[in-house]
Amino acid sequence: MTPSTAEAAFQARRRVRLGATLGYGAVFLVLLAISARVSEVYPETLIAGLPRAGEYFYKLLPTLRWEVLFAGTKVEGSLAYWMYRLDAWAWLLFETSQIAALATLMGAALAGLLCFPAAANLAPNRAVYVLCRRGLELFRTVPDLVYALILVWVLGVGPLAGILAIALHSVGSLGKLFAEVVENADMRPWEGVRAAGGNWAQAVRYAILPQVAPNFLSYVLLRFEVNVRGATVIGFVGAGGIGQELYTVIARNYYEEIGAIILLIVLCVTAIDLVGERLRHRVAAA
Repeated sequence: MTPSTAEAAFQARRRVRLGATLGYGAVFLVLLAISARVSEVYPETLIAGLPRAGEYFYKLLPTLRWEVLFAGTKVEGSLAYWMYRLDAWAWLLFETSQIAALATLMGAALAGLLCFPAAANLAPNRAVYVLCRRGLELFRTVPDLVYALILVWVLGVGPLAGILAIALHSVGSLGKLFAEVVENADMRPWEGVRAAGGNWAQAVRYAILPQVAPNFLSYVLLRFEVNVRGATVIGFVGAGGIGQELYTVIARNYYEEIGAIILLIVLCVTAIDLVGERLRHRVAAA
C-alpha cells in the first residue's frame, strides 16, 4: 500500500467516524429534548425560580455580629445563640451515623453471601446465577425511601425502620459491585483448590476471598458514606436521626435552625468522607 493510498484510507475512516459521532450526537440531543419535555423541565421555569431559591438560601444564613460572636447562648448574634441546640443535634447526627454504619454492615454481610453465586464464573449452575442476580436487582430497584415508608408503617417511627431500609437497598448495590469484582478474579487458585479436592465453599474461602477482600472493603467504605446521606433523607419519613429533626424545622420555617442543621450535616459527611478516603487509600496500597 502506497503512502497516498494509506492516507486516503485513513481519511475515509476518519470521515466515517466523524459522521457516526455527529449522528449519535444528534440522536442524543433529540432524546434529551424529549426527556426535558416529558419531565416538564422548562428553561423559563428554572429562570423564574432562581430568585426564589436565592431568597430561601439567604434566609438560612444566621444573623451574626462580630462584637458578640463568641458570647453565650443568651446573646442574639453569637454562634452559641445560633447553635443553641448543638448538644441535641450532635446526638441526632451520631444516631444517623450509627444507623448508616449498622445498615451498611448488615447489607454488606448479606451481599457478601449472595455475590459469589451471583458471579458468572462461580455460580453452581445457571438457575442459581439468574436467581441471585435478579434478587440483587430487586433489592436495589426499590429506593431506600420507599423501604423506609413501608417499614415505618410496619414497625413504627424510629431508627429500626431506617436501618432495615438502608440495609435492604445496600444489599442490592453492594451485591452487584461484589459480584463484578469476583468475576474479575484470577481463577487459577480456584482451579487448584478444586483439583486438590476442595468443595465449592472451600474454594471460595481460600482461593477467591483473599483476592477480592480489599476491593470489598473499599466498596463498603464508599457505601457507608452514601448511607450517611441516605440516613438523613429517610429521617424525613420518621425513620429516626437528624433527618427527622430537619423535617420538623423545615415544616415550621425555622430558617436559622435549618441552616445550622444543614451545616452540621455537611461537616459530618465531610469528616466521614475524609476518613473513608484515607482508609480506601491504605487498603488499595496494601
